[in-house]
Amino acid sequence: MSKNVSDKIVEMLVEAGVKRVYAVTGDSLNPVNDAVRRDGRLQWIHVRHEEAGAYAASMEAELNGIGCCMGSSGPGHVHLVNGLYDANKAGNPVIAIASTIHTEKMGLENFQETKPELLFQDCSKYVFQANTPKQAINGIQTAIQHAISKKGVAVLGLPGDVAAADLEDVHSANNIFYTEPRITPSKENLLELANIINANEKVMLFCGHGCRDAVDEVMQLAGLLKSPLGYSFRGKIFFERTGNPYAVGLNGLLGNKSGFEAMHEADVLLMLGTDFPYSEFLPEKCKIIQIDTKPERLGRRAKVDFGYCGDIKSTLQELIPMVVTKTSTEFLDKMRSLHQEIETIYDGYVEEKGAEKHIHPEYVAHVVDKLASDDAIFTVDTGMSAVWAARYLKAGRNRYLTGSFNHGSMANAMPMAIGAGLSYPKRQVIAFCGDGGISMLLGDLMTISQYQIPVKIIIFNNRSLGMVKLEMRVEGYMDWQTDMVNPDFVKLAESMNIAAWEAKESKDVEAAILNGLNHDGPAIINIFTDPNALAMPPTLNFEQIKGFAKSMTKLMVNGKFAEIVDTTKSELKYLKEIL
Repeated sequence: MSKNVSDKIVEMLVEAGVKRVYAVTGDSLNPVNDAVRRDGRLQWIHVRHEEAGAYAASMEAELNGIGCCMGSSGPGHVHLVNGLYDANKAGNPVIAIASTIHTEKMGLENFQETKPELLFQDCSKYVFQANTPKQAINGIQTAIQHAISKKGVAVLGLPGDVAAADLEDVHSANNIFYTEPRITPSKENLLELANIINANEKVMLFCGHGCRDAVDEVMQLAGLLKSPLGYSFRGKIFFERTGNPYAVGLNGLLGNKSGFEAMHEADVLLMLGTDFPYSEFLPEKCKIIQIDTKPERLGRRAKVDFGYCGDIKSTLQELIPMVVTKTSTEFLDKMRSLHQEIETIYDGYVEEKGAEKHIHPEYVAHVVDKLASDDAIFTVDTGMSAVWAARYLKAGRNRYLTGSFNHGSMANAMPMAIGAGLSYPKRQVIAFCGDGGISMLLGDLMTISQYQIPVKIIIFNNRSLGMVKLEMRVEGYMDWQTDMVNPDFVKLAESMNIAAWEAKESKDVEAAILNGLNHDGPAIINIFTDPNALAMPPTLNFEQIKGFAKSMTKLMVNGKFAEIVDTTKSELKYLKEIL
């Protein structure tokens, strides 16, 4: 039997390092499905929704360097879009096969017809519609090369008749080329950078995900400069540990006062490997230096004075010998003292464990951090569950944390955990899920069940869209349509052959989490948390305070005085974070 186009595509995916494909098969995708079955080297993961497959593939790419998802004609590949947006913004190399209707039916508004070359343009680094066998093979090689070199999504539009067609010889390579260039600024730029650092006493380091492979170098530089070390949410898991004498916490929407003030009191802010999106939290009065592998990012978030292109590890290795050791620890000591005050406040929230069905989510996150393994992989939903992860999850020997930090989508944590759990079945994979997030892609709990993926899902069940509720109140709106009526998650899990535990009171939390983490297989831990738990930003402006007061007045006018009392009781404690 001669090879067809799909056979060759499967061979090239294997050559690229792809281990599994996340997809829902059907119609135009069936030739690829059959090729995967006959080849036998790729695992086909039958997800219930293609969006979940895209998130799982993105997580696999983030952990291992490449991932793959597929969607069939029209609606099937349209479902991929949200997850692919997330992958592309996160810089995760994902290959997406968007199978389409047969070529002779195109352009006639046929059943399930779409135009992949237009549809995926904004969420990919490369998209190509192949209409001949030769184009398909050229296209898949180019797509894979784009994904791994440009760090993002590459999409191949593949008509069903082309996928099933006999293979034709092409001029493009059969190989995939992984290149790892060492990128550093020029010697002149490095000398300029060193001179700026040496001439200023108060230097702060602010580190993002780009420091993932440069933790030792960052710590060495911080030691030489006696520098406070802050981090973005995506960078925190590499640096936020009890034994880090330079850590001052996060800045940004989920940041804290010490991370914010260290940045604003510095003479020089050195931004390393971060495309920090919250411009309003960045300083305007100090010198800002930014180093990134992508020079197009330099200066787009802040008033950067000096921008350099380089990978953080190589750049710091070249820079460190040029840096003069500083002796004063006054700036560092002041910021570390403030950071410790904030940590003490966070510890206080943990001690106040909450009432029945109003368990403090801070306590839950603290317990997870305490019980999780030293190399756990955490995925976190967007929303309040991300807040508790930001505040309480700490670095371990080899812990990793991720979420939809650039795209900001709901429902990401559970499908990301699917990708992590299949990639590393021997490591503990823990998903921090909001009840809103888990409900959105609830069907893919059956994917976890079907493949018995040993992920542990913590549901912060606050019966509301908590972050949206807070946003509305701060902006002066009366929160409306933010409450949720949830299913019984324990019964739901059991009906899906997933073990489950529940905590309605704080005394049951530790046992529920411990049972779930120790279970040999997938587990759900449903915890009824306080819907009025808040997350204070590192600073508040007058308009936010005025908006909050305005929303409380509206609640009173609309006869919700009891809710105001409950809200005030919960929220007054958070004011000490910013006072």
